[in-house]
Amino acid sequence: KQWYQRRVRGPKEQAVHADNARTNFFFPGGDHLTLLNVYDQWAATDYSTQWCFENFVQNRSMKRARAIRDQLQGLLERTEIDLLSNPMDHVNIRKAVTSGYFYHTARLTANGLYKTVKHQQSVHVHPNSSLFEEQPRWVIYHELVQTSKEYMRQVIEIESKWLVEVAPHYYKEKDIEEKKMPKQRGKAKADLER
Repeated sequence: KQWYQRRVRGPKEQAVHADNARTNFFFPGGDHLTLLNVYDQWAATDYSTQWCFENFVQNRSMKRARAIRDQLQGLLERTEIDLLSNPMDHVNIRKAVTSGYFYHTARLTANGLYKTVKHQQSVHVHPNSSLFEEQPRWVIYHELVQTSKEYMRQVIEIESKWLVEVAPHYYKEKDIEEKKMPKQRGKAKADLER
């Protein structure tokens, strides 16, 4: 589901405002961190419907995210697992996503295209992704969407060594060997803390 209002009826100027609002939420490192940024800003407004309207965010999607978060928190409490969270620890957040979606990994090739690691399928970062204009070397994606091209949706930048750490049964060192890249390829615009 989309978290923002993609189609805006009315003047073209309003569509520009909607696009600007969406890009203002972009967070270095990828779409999962962007979604966390949106959620945190919404929570800071005491889950305001008006805030969603003003920022072109779908209130229904945000309510669903809150319900899922509350459900997970309830499960942790019932199983007596301490809820420890540091929303500023982006490395651990990216590692957690890697551990859940390690089989959805793509690497940037020397010609500037992405290929999935295990099946060598050509894929592209979706134009709505916060990483669309970036070119990180390694990414994890949530799903592939087929249109005119095969697009990765919900993309996050990772480090290749995490794959062997979280999924040694699936990845070996030879799978993640770094290949020589042309200058300026495979570097995200933001200097992520690793």
